[in-house]
Amino acid sequence: MKILISGKGGCGKSTISALLSKEIARRRYQVLVMDTDESNFGLHASLGVDSPEDFMNYFGGKEVLFERVESLKGEWRTVDLPGQFVAEKNGVKLMIMGKIYDFGEGCACPINALSSRFLERLELDEDEFLLADTDAGIEHLGRGVDRGADLILVVVEPSQESIMLAKKITEMGNEINKSVLYVLNKVNDKVKSFVSQSLDNSKILGFLPRNARISRYGLEGKELDFRLEEIEHVVDSLIERG
Repeated sequence: MKILISGKGGCGKSTISALLSKEIARRRYQVLVMDTDESNFGLHASLGVDSPEDFMNYFGGKEVLFERVESLKGEWRTVDLPGQFVAEKNGVKLMIMGKIYDFGEGCACPINALSSRFLERLELDEDEFLLADTDAGIEHLGRGVDRGADLILVVVEPSQESIMLAKKITEMGNEINKSVLYVLNKVNDKVKSFVSQSLDNSKILGFLPRNARISRYGLEGKELDFRLEEIEHVVDSLIERG
């Protein structure tokens, strides 16, 4: 299953991506985490691995991506990925599509083009999952990245902006016949009730309260090497849908 994780900036997409990938791997699945966010430099730390080389360099770098991304033809499988572009630990592989490093180097459009093409070309075995951690907002939908996903999972934090964005992502997901589900993050019981009433409750896979340990590990750049019952429930639901 290819799961694209989206939401507003700061909602916890990368944290949820890391926690979900580790829990899925504990169920004896192979997991590929695809980092498509050009401005987040810390996902590898949450997974406990060194940052691999950007996959865009396989094609010669960001400057030539648009003209060379069409060379990504045929079927790709996780075993085909060149070693220097993958970091792996305990059944979880990480690949980084590309980042913006320098002032004035331009937009992330070529990185989105590569992400879109790769998602469409990647073939997964029955025991494999892909989790794509996206950039904030809906540019990935505007660029067509979601076309290759099986499911869009929206991380919703307790804010009106996040709720409105979740509804917009659902609307756009429906346009391309993609299932859109939600995980509510950083919510207490009172907030959970309000947010649930604002969204389609049948699409909510789970809830995560604010967690001091997650906040501390994120601040210190430490691996999220612990389990959460709430994440286990979300993974159970994803596997049932798989």
